[in-house]
Amino acid sequence: MSALKPGDVLLIGEACSVQFAGDRALRLRLVSVDPRPTYYGWLWLAGYVLNNKGLAVDKREVYVQQAGLRVLPPPAGQRPSRG
Repeated sequence: MSALKPGDVLLIGEACSVQFAGDRALRLRLVSVDPRPTYYGWLWLAGYVLNNKGLAVDKREVYVQQAGLRVLPPPAGQRPSRG
């Protein structure tokens, strides 16, 4: 997996942690990755939960397995930033 960057939209599901199984899965627009060390393969992420229209509805911090993360394309109607 390439490096995660702010603005990425991530699918947080069961592959990331059992707490996100089934209907508890979410899409998260990434704000930051905590740089402090954790258990190998795990990350603390901060971001905004997106609804089905791609709008932010809640701010969350989640602890997930990096191997289970999926980077999704940006929601329809949003262009990737030119950085």
